Amino acid sequence: MNAAAAVRSLADRVSGAVLLPGDDGFDARCAGFQTAYRHRPSVLVRPDGPDDVAAAVAYAAEHALPVAAQATGHGLSAPLDGGVLIDTGTLTGVTVDAAAGTARIAAGTRAGAVVDAAARYGLAPLNGSSTGVGAVGYLLGGGLGLLGRRFGWAADHVRAVEIVTADARHRRVTADSDPELFWALRGAGANFGVVTVVETGLVRVSRIYGGELVFDLAATPGLLERYLRWTEDLPEELTSSMSLLAYPDLPAFPAKLRGRYVGHVRVAHTGDHREGERLVAPLRAAGPLLADTVAEMPYTECGAIYNDPPVPHAYLGDNVLLRAIDPAEAAAITELAGPGAPVPCVVDVRHLGGALGREPEVPAAVGHRSAGYLLRALVPLMGAAPDDARAAMRRVLDAAGQRVGGRCQNLVYGEDAPGAGTADFWEPDDHRRLAELKARLDPANLFRCNRNIAPAAPA
Repeated sequence: MNAAAAVRSLADRVSGAVLLPGDDGFDARCAGFQTAYRHRPSVLVRPDGPDDVAAAVAYAAEHALPVAAQATGHGLSAPLDGGVLIDTGTLTGVTVDAAAGTARIAAGTRAGAVVDAAARYGLAPLNGSSTGVGAVGYLLGGGLGLLGRRFGWAADHVRAVEIVTADARHRRVTADSDPELFWALRGAGANFGVVTVVETGLVRVSRIYGGELVFDLAATPGLLERYLRWTEDLPEELTSSMSLLAYPDLPAFPAKLRGRYVGHVRVAHTGDHREGERLVAPLRAAGPLLADTVAEMPYTECGAIYNDPPVPHAYLGDNVLLRAIDPAEAAAITELAGPGAPVPCVVDVRHLGGALGREPEVPAAVGHRSAGYLLRALVPLMGAAPDDARAAMRRVLDAAGQRVGGRCQNLVYGEDAPGAGTADFWEPDDHRRLAELKARLDPANLFRCNRNIAPAAPA
């Protein structure tokens, strides 16, 4: 069968759409939120359901073609060149079981839809900073959430995963049905198939004390060091981060931020708002504020805490997981991200620990739980050459020395990021275990996800 006939045969088996380069809608559906990279498949499948996904996987396996899945493309870093792209953005929907405290989430559903659906029952998912990302991809990567110190990694709360594996079977995987694959899916899931549905636990949170404090760093020198000291004795109910950004003096930015080197402290507290106010008071006293949005809010407004940009753009980013950041390292990081940096760089320090450091009752493949902090560097590629952007990231990340030896895969953007590769997302023994499972379930390495694990070589 020639290539054209093979594609026609696939189209006959798929109730959704099968598109080829040049077809209407092909380029638009290959594009994602991350515009620095772009999938360039030979075939694009927009499935109506799991049977269509299975047909696409069977076609890829028959013709020895790699497979990738994309919902929103926020974390795209390893674009598919040729092969089959499955656009899971067509599979949307959330069903909440209030009595069980769970949500059934289709693969293309955005986090904001899950937040809204859960809120009707006084519940919340363990989503991240942006409500525009795909909820399922975030969960498969571990899920470092707004409430992480209180409830742990989002992947730890997953109850079941429905997935099409390399044999084109649609499986429902739980801790009872397949404990080894269930462990792997919660932290490395995209390596083992195309996930169509995730069922996850929700938490009983309807309101939080959250928002951001914004400082002009020229008026509050040493703010990062002060933030780090503040985090040392915080209860688990408070999850926070601090970002550093030198804003260009351009009309595109708010007048109060233009031309300033700014520190944003983001806060989410799940306890009583009066206790949250007491805990945040020392930071409020750190210096004059450009903005203060920290207040009691319904959880449905949680996206305003980080206010991540909603417009697709090009960026590179990477991170390191740290035991601690000492004052000298904090000063060096602040200097490297400042107005004198040759390439503008957004630096983000996230406070970990608490429940993020504990193993769940049902183990999950999330690595490096002993980290106390995450240091991330992100470089927008507006006017910056990729090599210069990578060098800027490397300088920031190299300023921190107290590493636990790994990175968080949710916050890596760009296939050529410093320390590129996937092994350090997991502990060495866990990576070997994942590679052995990959060799059993996908020996041909059919699924080429952004965080690809190569199948282990035969013993």
